[in-house]
Amino acid sequence: MKLLSKIVLFVATLGLASPAFAQATFPTEQQAQQHCPTDTVVWLNLPTGIYHFRGERWYGMTKSGAFVCQKEADQAGDRATRNGQ
Repeated sequence: MKLLSKIVLFVATLGLASPAFAQATFPTEQQAQQHCPTDTVVWLNLPTGIYHFRGERWYGMTKSGAFVCQKEADQAGDRATRNGQ
């Protein structure tokens, strides 16, 4: 098990998991769409909790991010970018 996975598991057992870890994240857009076929897939910048829509500047481009379902991101406390980038 990778170190990051061990840390996330440990933090989750303490009940301190951040919202970004409380949702399913995917390395590809197709995998995310399979997980939520009726929802919009967005790119979530994991450190900031800000997500981007397809066609926006940072969609799939931030250094530390993943594809997620918009409804799950909203429920986890993440939000859309305010400047449309």
